[in-house]
Amino acid sequence: MNTGTLFRRFLVPSIFVTIKCWLKFKCKVSPRSEVEVTPFLTIGRGSVISSFCKVKAPDGPLTIGVNVAIAANSFIAAHKKGIKIGDNCMIGPNVSIVSVNYKYDQLDVPIRMQVQTSKGITIGENVWISSGCVILDGAVIGSGTIVTPNSVVSGKIPDNSIVQGNPGKVIFTRR
Repeated sequence: MNTGTLFRRFLVPSIFVTIKCWLKFKCKVSPRSEVEVTPFLTIGRGSVISSFCKVKAPDGPLTIGVNVAIAANSFIAAHKKGIKIGDNCMIGPNVSIVSVNYKYDQLDVPIRMQVQTSKGITIGENVWISSGCVILDGAVIGSGTIVTPNSVVSGKIPDNSIVQGNPGKVIFTRR
């Protein structure tokens, strides 16, 4: 961990992060959340990040659109290929969005010591990700989609779909 990351994570008071996000992005960030303000982070005007959320972008771009609501206890971590969240999305409580994975093909090397990979995550506009969902690296969620509670999404989901399950499957198309 480099010095800048160490400083941002442990020495910057959360109220300064709240004020900086308001001044820089015109968004609302709870002082009870952990938002790492890095050059890779962009948050749209009017977005809200609730208490106890963790938003990290140490290695890749994280773009959060306009008027996005991120509920309590959510975790968002962007890596090399990044994460893009479209405008007017709702992300429920306890949602995890992580754009990193590990290779695991070498049996003689511990998994955590193997190469990290990143395909990136794209979430379209007007998407509702319900509570407890997990969005994995490589996911592409189309605009107007609803992801039902506790679903796991790792692939491509077409626009205006309703997704359910583990793995997430389209159960209905909104019309």
